[in-house]
Parts: sequence; structure tokens; C-alpha cells
Amino acid sequence: MHAPFSIPLSVLDLAPVTSGSTASEAITNSTEAIRHAERLGFTRYWVAEHHNMPGIASSAPSVLIGHLADATERIRVGSGGVMLPNHPPLVVAEQFGLLTAMHPDRIDLGIGRAPGTDPATAAALRRSAAGLSAEDFPQQLRQLIDFFEAESDGITAVPAPGNRPPLWLLGSSGYSAQVAGLLGIPFAFAHHFSAANTLPALKLYRENFRPSPELERPHAMVAAAVFCADDDGYAQEMARPGALQFLRLRQGNPGKLPTPEETDAYPYTETDHAFIQERMSTQIIGSPATVRDGIAELLEATRADELMVTNSLYYQKDRLRSLELVAGMFRN
Repeated sequence: MHAPFSIPLSVLDLAPVTSGSTASEAITNSTEAIRHAERLGFTRYWVAEHHNMPGIASSAPSVLIGHLADATERIRVGSGGVMLPNHPPLVVAEQFGLLTAMHPDRIDLGIGRAPGTDPATAAALRRSAAGLSAEDFPQQLRQLIDFFEAESDGITAVPAPGNRPPLWLLGSSGYSAQVAGLLGIPFAFAHHFSAANTLPALKLYRENFRPSPELERPHAMVAAAVFCADDDGYAQEMARPGALQFLRLRQGNPGKLPTPEETDAYPYTETDHAFIQERMSTQIIGSPATVRDGIAELLEATRADELMVTNSLYYQKDRLRSLELVAGMFRN
């Protein structure tokens, strides 16, 4: 009998829209999933910001966070993340100050540096290309923090002062890792998106960390793709629609999460097969025994302080079962 993992366990949800379904159904599924996660003892439930992607319903994290927080009682709800280049810092401070005022001690604000979409959509969100470069990010982040602390440039971001949620910096490369370390704030790395950069980025975060009033020592969370089923074969089948969806995205053809039948019928090339095999090799897929071993290996390599699991599954019952099986490996 293995001892349970002792670090916090959380969920990253992309609110997947499946083939033949609607965004409304995706939100209903996410609402059911967060209630299930709360009952199972998960610590956080974060939603991601993406735009111009028909298969992801979470384009407005603050709106979805408010809905999910209303539907639950204890679990922390947050953004994984808000893509700061897409929004004026004043707007983000107002939105998350209001969320925190409505749900004290339950809201997290995860901030990302990339737009999370294509250049044309990013420009449309900001109504110009201004503020979209990496060089602009530190100033935008500093302004956001200032709005939570007091007025900035004579502007008070009501009700942000006094209602600052815990601030996390998200990343898939070394840039955000260094910024998070220098600011002395928690860092969440997107292992599910950029597995090759995980260990170098965490090393940079820890090397650059400076203690702050919020955090005395580095605190790193790793987000990993985890697909757990009662047996290895079915888990592999569960993961394949998500791999095809990601392949299509990389080919410039984003769409809804395909059905298992659509996945099987897709005319894969040898290059496609190699891409999917590489993608799935960085994910943790299998029965509880296989997944436990994969999580143990990841936690040993990363020395993560928290683990966040994510996946895109066509059947809601598989999604809920995966959460249940993984939760059983952790101490609530």
C-alpha cells in the first residue's frame, strides 16, 4: 500500500467544447466537475483564458470564475490564467478585486505573459498592437500590483485595494520564472504545454527567488496532463481525442474536441503520428498504478510544492472518474 502524496492537488479546466455540443454544455460540465473536485478535496480549480478557439469555452475567466465560485462553497477558484497583455491592468484589478470581495479567501489570480491566441485576435482584444511585447509585461504587472495596493496615477481600482487575491505568475519558459522569483511570488509552470522547459524554468525560479512580504521561500506548482482510468488501454483511448485536437491547433485548424470515432477515422500521416506520440509521451496516462508512478516521477524531478492536473476528455463520466482516481492518491 503506497502512502498518499502529501502536497496540494488542484485542477486546470479549459472548459472543453466537444464535437456536437455547445459552450453552454461545456459550462454545465465544468460546474459539475468543480463540485465533484470540491467533494474529493481538491485545493484549487483554475480556468484558462483562450480566444478564437471553438473548442475552449473559457474565453472570459473572470466571468466563469464568478459562476464556479457561486456553485461551490470551499474550493479556491482562480485563473490559469488571465493573459495580462490582453487586458488593461485596471480592468483586471477591478474584476478580481470584486471577485475577492464577493468570495473572500477563495479567489486566486494567475497571470500569464503570452496573449494565448493568434496575433490578429490579440490585437483585436487590445484594439491595437500596443502592449503586446514581452518588454511591456513587467510594467503592466507592476501597475496591476499597484492597483491592488492603493491608487495609481490618481486612479482607485474599486474595490481592489484591500481585496487582493493571492497572485501567481504562470509560465511555459524561463522568462516568467525569473520574474516570479524576483518578485517573490508563487510560480505555476505549464508542464502540460512545454515539458522540455519544466526543469530549466523551475531552476531559474528558485535561483532568482527573493523573499517578499507574501512569500518567504519559493513555491512552485506544476500543471501536468493526467488521464487516469481503470485500465491502461482505456486511458490511452481517452487521451487520443485531445491529442488530435492539439494537432489540428498546431496545423492552424482549431476546433472542438473530436469524438472517439472521429479520432479513429482521421487520416493521419506519419508526421501526424510522430507528433501525437511525442505529445502523449509527456503526459501521464494510464491505470491508477501507472499514473501513480508517473506522478511520483514528476514530483521527484520537479520538487513541486503543488500539482495541478488537466486533461480534455470527450466523455464527462471519464473526466469525473479520472479526478476521482487521482484524488485517491493524495492526502486531503
